[in-house]
Amino acid sequence: MKFAVLVFPGSNCDIDCYKAVEDTIGQEVDYVWHTATDLSAYDAILVPGGFSYGDYLRCGAMASYAPVMNEVVKAAEQGKFILGICNGFQILTEANLLPGALIRNTGLKFRCQQQMLEVVNNGTAFTNQYSQGEMIDIPIAHGEGNYYCDDATLAELKANNQIVFRYAGDTNPNGSVENIAGISNKKGNVVGMMPHPERAIDQILGSEDGKRMFTSILNAWREQHGAAING
Repeated sequence: MKFAVLVFPGSNCDIDCYKAVEDTIGQEVDYVWHTATDLSAYDAILVPGGFSYGDYLRCGAMASYAPVMNEVVKAAEQGKFILGICNGFQILTEANLLPGALIRNTGLKFRCQQQMLEVVNNGTAFTNQYSQGEMIDIPIAHGEGNYYCDDATLAELKANNQIVFRYAGDTNPNGSVENIAGISNKKGNVVGMMPHPERAIDQILGSEDGKRMFTSILNAWREQHGAAING
């Protein structure tokens, strides 16, 4: 399996994503610059966190018009696995690959902390190694992580089981509607989330609960190719 980690001016979690793939599942992984015009060699695309283009205009707005995003749209249509983390989630909403928007945290403060999440949908390519309803410890680091959508979109997310993660209990750190921490598209091959699983791959970092996101992706790919993951 081959992964692409996109790099925009201002990305700062690209190395974390690269190392998570390399150290957790040992698959091929490349950094791919925002000017790239061909992603056909890749099975999964990671859109990392950071401050693409300095968060000018809106978080993720300028990055959504980068040449590589045309290829991300094509990859999504082809059913390839796409994961947007933090600023990557913002980019995917700006590119209309995911519904809704990310706005300023309530309280207007940047929040950087360990955060408990509930796995709401373990049937995606990104969550198949978790248990339904499982509580996992994944750090957050964002100032614009408040997920917002209108009532009709929220009803559609619920009806299609597109809510993948929620902030657990009453611990919502940013004011997101219905405690939403991560969502998918209708097909389930595109997921965006504000918390950082790539920063939770070893206990020395405070949690290793993020490892199973990467083993889930590999498992889903192997199942597609007739060879389920062992161990």
